[in-house]
Amino acid sequence: MEWFCWDMRAGDIPQQWDLRRCGWQLCPCSDDGQPRCVHVTLLDGRNLPDDDRTLAGARRLIVLGVADSTARARLLARGCGDVLQSAIGLAELAARARRVQTAASAVPRALPAGPLMLDLLHRDARRGPSWLGLHPREFGLLWRLAEEPGTPVTRRTLLQDVWRIHHEPETNSVEVHVSRLRGKLALAGCADLVRTASTGGYRLEVPDGHVPATGPPPDTALSP
Repeated sequence: MEWFCWDMRAGDIPQQWDLRRCGWQLCPCSDDGQPRCVHVTLLDGRNLPDDDRTLAGARRLIVLGVADSTARARLLARGCGDVLQSAIGLAELAARARRVQTAASAVPRALPAGPLMLDLLHRDARRGPSWLGLHPREFGLLWRLAEEPGTPVTRRTLLQDVWRIHHEPETNSVEVHVSRLRGKLALAGCADLVRTASTGGYRLEVPDGHVPATGPPPDTALSP
């Protein structure tokens, strides 16, 4: 059985996008309608604010009804799974939803971070052909922030996801590693890529309209 979510910030799901009409099941993700599960999510993007940063890194999200090609490109660059115009048949929407779900469930070999490309095999980042020489924890920090570009990630979350620590230790290890990471980013010409969030924690700062870094280099150029 195939499941999907509906982001209710724009109201009820329109009939033309209701995957239940082709056999899917609608998942009641949460009481406020904001999905918090592992299923693909549909969102009506016809009146979506241009500065909506909650969409950043939403690999399981399909934004529908976006007529402007520039706006679609911007949302794709932010990490949305797919961005489509209004006129799409249910069969095609279902096929795209399956593809988005499969891609989001896989662990990517590479992940863009502004002008950098993070390479999971080498656990390092490069700008063009030049590698940064990141420490494993520095790489882990940058990868975690790049999963949700523009979204603040708290210190507690970084400790859980990068350090695998589920309590607040009496150490400034996060701050030390962020400082070292910023030093290497500055040498690569990316001094402002990692910002301290006003609400606490850190975020990856990628300007709107920025063209993400390209995929992994050819095998002949993979040696750090």
